[in-house]
Amino acid sequence: MKIFAMLPTYNEAENIEPLIRELLALRDDMSVVVVDDNSPDGTWEIVNRMAQEEPRVTLVHRTTERGRGSAGTAGFKRAVELGADYIVEMDADFSHQPKFIPALLEAAQNADVVIGSRLVPGGGERGRNWIRTLITSVGNRYAQLVLGVPVRDCTSGFRVFSRQALETIGLDNLRANGPAIVQEMLAAAKARGLRFAETPIMFEERAAGESTFNMKILLRGMLNVWRYRFRKWNESTTKRN
Repeated sequence: MKIFAMLPTYNEAENIEPLIRELLALRDDMSVVVVDDNSPDGTWEIVNRMAQEEPRVTLVHRTTERGRGSAGTAGFKRAVELGADYIVEMDADFSHQPKFIPALLEAAQNADVVIGSRLVPGGGERGRNWIRTLITSVGNRYAQLVLGVPVRDCTSGFRVFSRQALETIGLDNLRANGPAIVQEMLAAAKARGLRFAETPIMFEERAAGESTFNMKILLRGMLNVWRYRFRKWNESTTKRN
């Protein structure tokens, strides 16, 4: 079995090497694909050096595109090309702890999409202020109601997809260029009749680097879930949002 951790990155030089080493230590069949949008802090150079030393590390260095959504799609595609059976999508700032991956993979044996959830029993957040915690709770309930998905944590970017799930979703049909890719893939998975599961994780506020979250991203995400709710998923498009 081939497992790939897929990490979209931008300015994660302080985190990327220790995270990759921790991921590779989890199991012998674990590989890592990093999609970096030409980070000015040299993240991609660190990954490139590691890739030359370790065949289980792959770098996708993008110099003409930027965005969490398109980076994630590019990473999924590369992992599939490399023969992945399961792809673990996660952030590269240690907010998503590798120690939860074994439980996610175990749940993936009976589901197509597994969510690392802060909102099921045993899950939660650590190190965040009450405002961000409230936003997480309200935003997830809103997305759940609009999309109609059987998932509590609709904004979690810590997930496992089977290869078959990604092929069924159709990566070429995804539009989102930014963080809304998370909800777009949930909506696509629901429309395709895929099976969901959630396992508890503890989300850790990043210890190094800066978050890119802002109110503009939040409001855009609230609008986009309505677009995904009413999209005709059998129609292919290259339009980005």
